[in-house]
Amino acid sequence: MLFFSFSVFSQEKALEDYILAATDNSPLIKDLKSQVLINKLDSSIILANYKPAVGVNSTGTYAPIIRGFGYDQAISNGQTFSALLTVNQSLLGKSKLRNNLSGLGLLSDSVNNAIILFRQDIRKNIGSQYILAYASQQQVNLDQKVNRLLKEEETILKKLTQKNVYKQTDYLTFLVTLQQQELQLKQNQIFAYNNIAILNYLSGIVSTDSVKLTEPKLGLTASRQLSNSLFLQQYKLDSLRIQNSKKIVELNYQPQVGVYADGGLNTSFTQNAYRNLGVSAGFTISVPLYDGHQRKLQYRKLDIRERTRTTYRDYFLIQYQQQMAQLQQQLLQQESLLSKINEQIRFTESLIKVDAKLLQTGDISMADYILAIRNYLDSQNLLLQTNSNRLELINQLNYWNQ
Repeated sequence: MLFFSFSVFSQEKALEDYILAATDNSPLIKDLKSQVLINKLDSSIILANYKPAVGVNSTGTYAPIIRGFGYDQAISNGQTFSALLTVNQSLLGKSKLRNNLSGLGLLSDSVNNAIILFRQDIRKNIGSQYILAYASQQQVNLDQKVNRLLKEEETILKKLTQKNVYKQTDYLTFLVTLQQQELQLKQNQIFAYNNIAILNYLSGIVSTDSVKLTEPKLGLTASRQLSNSLFLQQYKLDSLRIQNSKKIVELNYQPQVGVYADGGLNTSFTQNAYRNLGVSAGFTISVPLYDGHQRKLQYRKLDIRERTRTTYRDYFLIQYQQQMAQLQQQLLQQESLLSKINEQIRFTESLIKVDAKLLQTGDISMADYILAIRNYLDSQNLLLQTNSNRLELINQLNYWNQ
């Protein structure tokens, strides 16, 4: 195969360079990582809520009686003042604490799984654009190779035309072919430049520098067991979160017990205030009895969510199996086609070499020589397209195999 570099590039870049840049520059990944940190802080807040709450409360009132008018002092005590240190502690909440912490843990697991899946999306999307950009650069290399070949033959043909070996019309026909190929080269150069620009855009890279893309090294990743698939992991986490939500509903209907204590000054100043220093303690019990069957309604909502989750999971499994079968079949077809194309290219290259010698002696018609060039171009273009298709299929299979 005859590929040549079409320009002097400022630098070389590989597929992994763009994947790394896209991952580092992704605001969504940064956002998801921030959510994990927030969940850790929420866990600390929940733990703090189950510790004794200590506070200082102070109140003061004055209810004067003016000319016989005022609040009943038996009720208002005329004036009161309190300054108390209070301590509150909820009891029988360990199960609820563990369940709340478990819920946050599952939420963090879901976010971490989303980060991994989004990285896979980045690898797939950047891989697809990189393959397209690489193929467009290879297309330019091919066009430049053919242009050089045609220009070399144009010099020979011009001399042969001057010697009347070929007609003037043959020479003009050849020039038209050369000009068409030059226009095709310019068009493909623009296409290659735009593909690099799109690749930079998707990767979050601000640059207009020319780069040479190295050949994408894409090996087919061994398929994992479907039960260990990253895509199924999210369905498992969703199921656990639904179970956690059911546990929360159940715990909300258990009796709630708490104790409290306070100490300090609580006085109405009707007697020596310093003797009103004291302490008190007590407890609270809350037992839910009836709320209009809200618990059953909550359970029904969660059951609906579970059925919906199961429906999506089953549908994914069907699509996954069908998708994998199609991609594997298409990959085999492309690899089989590649071997046939390479065989055809060997014939067209040999034919061009023979025809080039015949052109120098005037023993081949211009139409036949141009046809040989076209056949070579068509074979090389088909090779580029087929190889790109093969790489894209591997890229897709690796995405689903993770």
